[in-house]
Amino acid sequence: MKHQILLVDDQAELRTAVSENLKARGYDVMEAANGGGLKALFAGAQPDVVLLDLNLPHADEPPSTNTGFDLLSLIKRQWPETEVIVLSGFGTLDSAVEATKRGAFHFQTKPHNEGLYSLIERALERKEKAQENSRLIDALKKMGGDSSPIFQCAAMKAVMRTIERIAPSDVSVLVTGESGTGKEVVADMIHTLSKRDKGPFIKINCAALPRE
Repeated sequence: MKHQILLVDDQAELRTAVSENLKARGYDVMEAANGGGLKALFAGAQPDVVLLDLNLPHADEPPSTNTGFDLLSLIKRQWPETEVIVLSGFGTLDSAVEATKRGAFHFQTKPHNEGLYSLIERALERKEKAQENSRLIDALKKMGGDSSPIFQCAAMKAVMRTIERIAPSDVSVLVTGESGTGKEVVADMIHTLSKRDKGPFIKINCAALPRE
């Protein structure tokens, strides 16, 4: 699935140039010329990254003195998982700090260069990491009970990454380890993160089965 980028900028020529570059890099692109156009998109699909011009025409009546910042806050409320890169032709340290406080991933001054596309890649990586962490947290919450693992060390975090990669697949998985190291917990997590998580998780003690 292609990543979706929303470009919000009142300069039509700039939107066209950036949009063409993004599409050439394999992204799906949506555009909005002002705050009103942005708000009209809230009912649709959530983009992965928003490129937001800080100095947009006033979208509301009475006009706000901080329209770009207000829209940034609105985007993070409507689409909390979307990363926002704020764009401005008049970059200041105060503006960058304020944008960060309101949830922006980064503050980028115009005119754009290749650095913008590197920023987009980094924003997408952070969004994917956040989604991975969210899935793992949800899995732990579903499991509950005293058996829920708290993986803090680097080795167990690596185990978690492996669980996350294999759980959605249909491969057979053999979990090995000494008694008490958490094999059943790992199996439970694989089931919770799998496509069969709505079905039963049946545990069988093979050693207790009669030969017949």
